Amino acid sequence: QVQLVESGGGSVQAGGSLRLSCAASGSAVNGKCMAWFRQAPGKEREAVAGIAGGAATVYSNSVKGRFTISQDNAANTIYLQMNSLKPEDTAMYYCGASSVLYGTNWYGQWHPCGNKETQYNYWGQGTQVTVSA
Repeated sequence: QVQLVESGGGSVQAGGSLRLSCAASGSAVNGKCMAWFRQAPGKEREAVAGIAGGAATVYSNSVKGRFTISQDNAANTIYLQMNSLKPEDTAMYYCGASSVLYGTNWYGQWHPCGNKETQYNYWGQGTQVTVSA
């Protein structure tokens, strides 16, 4: 079992930055696929960033160049640094963990981790990010 707790969300103006954290307990994040998803009201949960082996990263086209996913094995925590935030980034952000490598095409880039909600079996409670124009 893996327990995940997200933090770091908040309200910022467009162009601002936030750093989300996802603290894991019960099992090590190293060796798992870890990903950040987001879900806006009325929309499906979408993957925005994934990390495998603590180093191999991948991003959705909508956040590439602005968001950075990272992993601290000592702290058993993953992070999402979000820069140049836009109003369309407003959503609830969730951290997901999976012990299965699905080998998925992420928007044209192959990555060991899946990018579908159903491919992750551990989730945190989410943290809200609101970006105003």
